[in-house]
Formats: sequence, structure tokens, C-alpha cells
Amino acid sequence: MPSLGELERAVMEVLWAAAHEGRGALTARDVQEALADRELATTTVLTVLGRLERKQLVVRTRDGRAHHYRATASREDHVAELMNDALDGAPDRGAALARFLGSIPDEERRKLRDLLD
Repeated sequence: MPSLGELERAVMEVLWAAAHEGRGALTARDVQEALADRELATTTVLTVLGRLERKQLVVRTRDGRAHHYRATASREDHVAELMNDALDGAPDRGAALARFLGSIPDEERRKLRDLLD
């Protein structure tokens, strides 16, 4: 799983929010407007979207003259894949899981137990 830089993560958050809200694919201009507080140039947004497309985190479709971008997977899928990658890098998965479980709040441990049952 490719890692994300800070701006890539911000763009992905915009795309994930759009998908979650049922808005579907966005143009680079839509992304730029969603990140208006950063005062990004359209070319910067297009560069970031291109990098995310090469990392296979975003898919681009053409609609007339405009390109539309959407995340290839949900935020939850992305996080789950990052967690799996981290565990794959541990020489002792059991120890890594034990440390992780020891670091999360009781409520999250209860949720994990419920999911396992």
C-alpha cells in the first residue's frame, strides 16, 4: 500500500467524503474548492490527483472535456490495508496485535470482541 503525503491525504479525504455523501466523482475544480483554505492552484490539484491515480488510489473518467476523479476504495478499506501492511512487516504478528490491543480504549476492544463473535 503506497503511503500518502499530507496533501495527498487531504485530497483523498475530499474524495472519500464525496463518495460517502453519494456525490460520486469530482472534478479537479471541485477538489480545489473543497480545499479552498489551502489556496491551491488547479495545476497543483491535478498533479496530486495524477500521483494518486498512479498509486491506484484514484480512478479518472472523462465526461466531455472534464475529468472526474473518485477513490478506488473506501477510507475504511484503505485503513484496513494499511493495518495489514503494518502487520505484514512485523516479525511477530501476535506480539504486534497484542501491543495494538493494549493501546486502544476499552470501548474499541469491546467492538473488536463483538466483531470476532
